[in-house]
Amino acid sequence: MDVFIVLVIIGFGVGCLGTLFGAGGGFILVPFLILTHPHLSPEIVTAISLAIVGANAMSGSLAYAWSKRIDYKAGILFAVFTIPGSILGVYTTKFIPKTFFNIVFGCLLILVAFFLFIKKVKTVNHLPRADKRNWKHHSLTDRHGFHYQYSYDQNKGILISVIVGYLSPVLGIGGGIIHVPALTSLLYFPVSVATATSHFILAIMSVASIIVHIINGSYNDPGVLRMVAALCIGVVAGAQLGAFLSHKINGNIIIRALAICLGLVGARILLSAFHLI
Repeated sequence: MDVFIVLVIIGFGVGCLGTLFGAGGGFILVPFLILTHPHLSPEIVTAISLAIVGANAMSGSLAYAWSKRIDYKAGILFAVFTIPGSILGVYTTKFIPKTFFNIVFGCLLILVAFFLFIKKVKTVNHLPRADKRNWKHHSLTDRHGFHYQYSYDQNKGILISVIVGYLSPVLGIGGGIIHVPALTSLLYFPVSVATATSHFILAIMSVASIIVHIINGSYNDPGVLRMVAALCIGVVAGAQLGAFLSHKINGNIIIRALAICLGLVGARILLSAFHLI
Protein backbone atom coordinates (compact mmCIF):
# COMPACT_ATOMS: atom_id res chain seq x y z
CA MET A 1 0.00 0.00 0.00
CA ASP A 2 3.02 2.28 0.52
CA VAL A 3 4.31 1.76 -3.03
CA PHE A 4 5.16 5.24 -4.30
CA ILE A 5 3.10 5.11 -7.51
CA VAL A 6 0.09 3.69 -5.63
CA LEU A 7 0.23 6.59 -3.20
CA VAL A 8 0.43 9.03 -6.13
CA ILE A 9 -2.73 7.49 -7.64
CA ILE A 10 -4.51 7.63 -4.28
CA GLY A 11 -3.43 11.26 -3.93
CA PHE A 12 -4.86 12.03 -7.36
CA GLY A 13 -8.25 10.66 -6.30
CA VAL A 14 -8.13 12.55 -3.01
CA GLY A 15 -7.23 15.78 -4.81
CA CYS A 16 -9.95 15.42 -7.43
CA LEU A 17 -12.78 14.56 -5.02
CA GLY A 18 -11.57 16.93 -2.30
CA THR A 19 -11.53 19.88 -4.70
CA LEU A 20 -14.82 18.90 -6.33
CA PHE A 21 -16.51 18.93 -2.92
CA GLY A 22 -14.48 21.89 -1.61
CA ALA A 23 -13.55 19.80 1.42
CA GLY A 24 -9.78 19.53 0.95
CA GLY A 25 -9.72 15.73 0.76
CA GLY A 26 -9.01 15.08 4.43
CA PHE A 27 -12.36 13.35 4.85
CA ILE A 28 -11.12 10.75 2.34
CA LEU A 29 -7.48 10.50 3.40
CA VAL A 30 -7.99 10.19 7.18
CA PRO A 31 -10.30 7.15 6.87
CA PHE A 32 -7.81 5.65 4.40
CA LEU A 33 -4.95 6.09 6.88
CA ILE A 34 -7.05 4.81 9.80
CA LEU A 35 -8.01 1.65 7.96
CA THR A 36 -4.72 0.89 6.17
CA HIS A 37 -2.19 2.18 8.73
CA PRO A 38 -3.66 1.31 12.16
CA HIS A 39 -0.22 1.64 13.79
CA LEU A 40 -0.10 5.40 13.17
CA SER A 41 -1.03 7.66 16.09
CA PRO A 42 -3.80 10.28 15.70
CA GLU A 43 -1.09 12.98 15.75
CA ILE A 44 0.75 11.48 12.75
CA VAL A 45 -2.48 10.68 10.87
CA THR A 46 -3.67 14.27 11.19
CA ALA A 47 -0.19 15.63 10.34
CA ILE A 48 -0.06 13.63 7.09
CA SER A 49 -3.63 14.55 6.21
CA LEU A 50 -3.15 18.26 6.86
CA ALA A 51 -0.05 18.34 4.64
CA ILE A 52 -2.07 16.80 1.82
CA VAL A 53 -5.06 19.05 2.51
CA GLY A 54 -2.72 22.04 2.32
CA ALA A 55 -1.26 20.96 -1.02
CA ASN A 56 -4.73 20.19 -2.35
CA ALA A 57 -6.16 23.49 -1.16
CA MET A 58 -3.33 25.53 -2.67
CA SER A 59 -3.54 23.74 -6.02
CA GLY A 60 -7.33 23.90 -6.08
CA SER A 61 -7.34 27.55 -5.08
CA LEU A 62 -5.20 28.43 -8.08
CA ALA A 63 -7.73 26.75 -10.35
CA TYR A 64 -10.66 28.42 -8.58
CA ALA A 65 -8.88 31.78 -8.73
CA TRP A 66 -8.59 31.37 -12.50
CA SER A 67 -12.33 30.61 -12.70
CA LYS A 68 -13.04 33.70 -10.54
CA ARG A 69 -15.31 31.94 -8.05
CA ILE A 70 -13.51 32.77 -4.80
CA ASP A 71 -15.08 35.32 -2.45
CA TYR A 72 -11.76 36.78 -1.26
CA LYS A 73 -13.24 39.22 1.23
CA ALA A 74 -15.17 36.54 3.11
CA GLY A 75 -12.38 34.00 2.62
CA ILE A 76 -9.63 36.11 4.15
CA LEU A 77 -11.82 37.17 7.09
CA PHE A 78 -12.91 33.63 7.91
CA ALA A 79 -9.39 32.24 7.41
CA VAL A 80 -7.92 34.68 9.93
CA PHE A 81 -10.36 33.46 12.58
CA THR A 82 -9.49 29.79 11.94
CA ILE A 83 -5.79 30.23 12.74
CA PRO A 84 -5.87 30.48 16.60
CA GLY A 85 -8.06 27.40 16.85
CA SER A 86 -5.96 25.48 14.34
CA ILE A 87 -2.80 26.01 16.41
CA LEU A 88 -4.56 24.84 19.58
CA GLY A 89 -6.02 21.90 17.71
CA VAL A 90 -2.60 20.58 16.68
CA TYR A 91 -1.50 20.37 20.31
CA THR A 92 -4.77 18.67 21.27
CA THR A 93 -3.98 15.68 19.02
CA LYS A 94 -1.17 14.65 21.35
CA PHE A 95 -3.68 13.71 24.05
CA ILE A 96 -6.35 11.87 22.02
CA PRO A 97 -6.51 8.04 22.40
CA LYS A 98 -6.67 6.20 19.06
CA THR A 99 -10.00 4.40 19.68
CA PHE A 100 -11.67 7.57 20.92
CA PHE A 101 -10.36 9.44 17.86
CA ASN A 102 -11.82 6.83 15.50
CA ILE A 103 -15.22 6.78 17.22
CA VAL A 104 -15.52 10.58 17.24
CA PHE A 105 -14.41 10.81 13.61
CA GLY A 106 -16.83 8.10 12.50
CA CYS A 107 -19.78 9.72 14.31
CA LEU A 108 -18.93 13.13 12.86
CA LEU A 109 -18.89 11.75 9.32
CA ILE A 110 -22.28 10.08 9.75
CA LEU A 111 -23.87 13.19 11.30
CA VAL A 112 -22.57 15.47 8.55
CA ALA A 113 -23.68 12.93 5.91
CA PHE A 114 -27.21 12.83 7.33
CA PHE A 115 -27.43 16.62 7.43
CA LEU A 116 -26.20 16.98 3.88
CA PHE A 117 -28.48 14.30 2.50
CA ILE A 118 -31.69 15.76 3.90
CA LYS A 119 -30.78 19.39 3.28
CA LYS A 120 -31.59 20.59 -0.22
CA VAL A 121 -29.13 23.17 -1.53
CA LYS A 122 -30.76 26.51 -2.22
CA THR A 123 -30.52 27.59 -5.85
CA VAL A 124 -32.12 31.01 -5.38
CA ASN A 125 -30.29 34.13 -4.29
CA HIS A 126 -30.61 34.96 -0.62
CA LEU A 127 -30.64 38.67 0.12
CA PRO A 128 -30.70 40.35 3.55
CA ARG A 129 -33.52 42.28 5.10
CA ALA A 130 -32.84 45.95 5.65
CA ASP A 131 -32.71 45.56 9.45
CA LYS A 132 -29.91 42.96 9.42
CA ARG A 133 -26.84 45.11 9.97
CA ASN A 134 -24.35 42.24 10.30
CA TRP A 135 -25.22 40.84 6.88
CA LYS A 136 -22.80 41.39 4.01
CA HIS A 137 -24.05 41.52 0.44
CA HIS A 138 -21.87 40.29 -2.39
CA SER A 139 -22.19 39.68 -6.10
CA LEU A 140 -19.72 37.76 -8.21
CA THR A 141 -19.43 36.83 -11.88
CA ASP A 142 -17.13 33.94 -12.74
CA ARG A 143 -15.04 33.39 -15.84
CA HIS A 144 -17.83 31.39 -17.49
CA GLY A 145 -20.31 34.26 -17.14
CA PHE A 146 -22.36 32.81 -14.27
CA HIS A 147 -23.56 35.57 -11.93
CA TYR A 148 -23.96 34.93 -8.20
CA GLN A 149 -25.73 37.31 -5.81
CA TYR A 150 -25.95 36.39 -2.14
CA SER A 151 -25.68 37.68 1.43
CA TYR A 152 -24.37 36.19 4.65
CA ASP A 153 -24.25 36.88 8.38
CA GLN A 154 -20.62 37.88 8.96
CA ASN A 155 -20.69 37.26 12.72
CA LYS A 156 -22.09 33.78 12.25
CA GLY A 157 -19.40 33.09 9.68
CA ILE A 158 -16.68 34.15 12.11
CA LEU A 159 -18.05 31.88 14.86
CA ILE A 160 -18.21 28.93 12.46
CA SER A 161 -14.63 29.61 11.36
CA VAL A 162 -13.33 29.56 14.93
CA ILE A 163 -14.94 26.14 15.47
CA VAL A 164 -13.69 24.81 12.13
CA GLY A 165 -10.20 26.09 12.89
CA TYR A 166 -10.03 23.96 16.04
CA LEU A 167 -11.68 20.81 14.66
CA SER A 168 -9.65 20.78 11.45
CA PRO A 169 -6.26 19.76 12.92
CA VAL A 170 -7.87 17.67 15.68
CA LEU A 171 -9.51 15.42 13.08
CA GLY A 172 -7.09 16.10 10.23
CA ILE A 173 -9.92 16.77 7.79
CA GLY A 174 -9.07 20.33 6.81
CA GLY A 175 -12.46 21.60 7.92
CA GLY A 176 -14.05 21.55 4.47
CA ILE A 177 -16.71 18.98 5.33
CA ILE A 178 -17.94 21.42 7.97
CA HIS A 179 -17.24 24.69 6.17
CA VAL A 180 -18.93 23.81 2.87
CA PRO A 181 -22.24 22.74 4.49
CA ALA A 182 -22.06 25.80 6.75
CA LEU A 183 -21.40 28.18 3.86
CA THR A 184 -24.23 26.74 1.77
CA SER A 185 -26.88 26.01 4.41
CA LEU A 186 -26.21 28.57 7.16
CA LEU A 187 -24.58 31.45 5.28
CA TYR A 188 -26.44 30.93 1.96
CA PHE A 189 -23.38 30.89 -0.32
CA PRO A 190 -24.02 29.36 -3.77
CA VAL A 191 -22.44 25.88 -3.89
CA SER A 192 -19.88 26.84 -6.56
CA VAL A 193 -18.74 29.87 -4.57
CA ALA A 194 -18.79 27.92 -1.29
CA THR A 195 -16.50 25.16 -2.59
CA ALA A 196 -14.07 27.67 -4.09
CA THR A 197 -14.02 29.93 -1.01
CA SER A 198 -13.71 26.95 1.33
CA HIS A 199 -10.64 25.82 -0.58
CA PHE A 200 -9.11 29.28 -0.30
CA ILE A 201 -9.74 29.28 3.47
CA LEU A 202 -8.18 25.82 3.79
CA ALA A 203 -5.08 26.96 1.91
CA ILE A 204 -4.46 29.66 4.51
CA MET A 205 -5.54 27.70 7.58
CA SER A 206 -3.57 24.55 6.76
CA VAL A 207 -0.28 26.45 6.60
CA ALA A 208 -0.56 27.39 10.29
CA SER A 209 -1.31 23.79 11.31
CA ILE A 210 1.50 22.37 9.19
CA ILE A 211 4.05 24.79 10.67
CA VAL A 212 3.10 23.70 14.20
CA HIS A 213 3.39 20.03 13.19
CA ILE A 214 6.85 20.72 11.75
CA ILE A 215 7.91 22.36 15.01
CA ASN A 216 6.57 19.35 16.94
CA GLY A 217 8.56 16.93 14.76
CA SER A 218 5.54 15.13 13.27
CA TYR A 219 7.29 14.84 9.89
CA ASN A 220 10.70 13.65 11.16
CA ASP A 221 10.09 10.01 10.15
CA PRO A 222 11.47 9.39 6.60
CA GLY A 223 8.58 7.00 5.91
CA VAL A 224 6.05 9.70 6.76
CA LEU A 225 7.86 12.23 4.55
CA ARG A 226 7.91 9.75 1.65
CA MET A 227 4.18 9.16 2.02
CA VAL A 228 3.49 12.90 2.13
CA ALA A 229 5.62 13.53 -0.97
CA ALA A 230 3.89 10.82 -3.03
CA LEU A 231 0.40 11.87 -1.99
CA CYS A 232 1.18 15.54 -2.67
CA ILE A 233 2.25 14.80 -6.25
CA GLY A 234 -1.07 13.11 -6.94
CA VAL A 235 -3.14 15.65 -5.04
CA VAL A 236 -1.80 18.67 -6.93
CA ALA A 237 -2.75 17.12 -10.28
CA GLY A 238 -6.09 15.77 -9.04
CA ALA A 239 -7.11 19.15 -7.64
CA GLN A 240 -6.99 20.68 -11.11
CA LEU A 241 -9.38 18.05 -12.48
CA GLY A 242 -11.72 18.49 -9.50
CA ALA A 243 -11.89 22.24 -10.01
CA PHE A 244 -12.59 21.74 -13.73
CA LEU A 245 -15.45 19.31 -13.01
CA SER A 246 -16.99 21.38 -10.21
CA HIS A 247 -18.77 23.86 -12.51
CA LYS A 248 -20.04 21.09 -14.79
CA ILE A 249 -21.93 19.11 -12.12
CA ASN A 250 -25.19 20.18 -10.44
CA GLY A 251 -24.68 21.48 -6.88
CA ASN A 252 -27.24 19.13 -5.35
CA ILE A 253 -25.56 16.15 -6.99
CA ILE A 254 -22.21 17.19 -5.51
CA ILE A 255 -23.65 17.56 -2.01
CA ARG A 256 -25.62 14.29 -2.16
CA ALA A 257 -22.62 12.36 -3.46
CA LEU A 258 -20.53 13.81 -0.65
CA ALA A 259 -23.18 12.73 1.89
CA ILE A 260 -23.24 9.13 0.67
CA CYS A 261 -19.46 8.86 0.71
CA LEU A 262 -19.20 10.32 4.20
CA GLY A 263 -21.90 8.04 5.58
CA LEU A 264 -20.33 4.86 4.21
CA VAL A 265 -16.85 5.75 5.40
CA GLY A 266 -18.13 6.83 8.84
CA ALA A 267 -19.97 3.53 9.30
CA ARG A 268 -16.86 1.58 8.25
CA ILE A 269 -14.68 3.41 10.79
CA LEU A 270 -17.18 2.90 13.62
CA LEU A 271 -17.49 -0.82 12.91
CA SER A 272 -13.72 -1.07 12.90
CA ALA A 273 -13.39 0.90 16.16
CA PHE A 274 -15.81 -1.46 17.92
CA HIS A 275 -14.05 -4.49 16.36
CA LEU A 276 -17.18 -5.61 14.54
CA ILE A 277 -15.30 -6.09 11.27
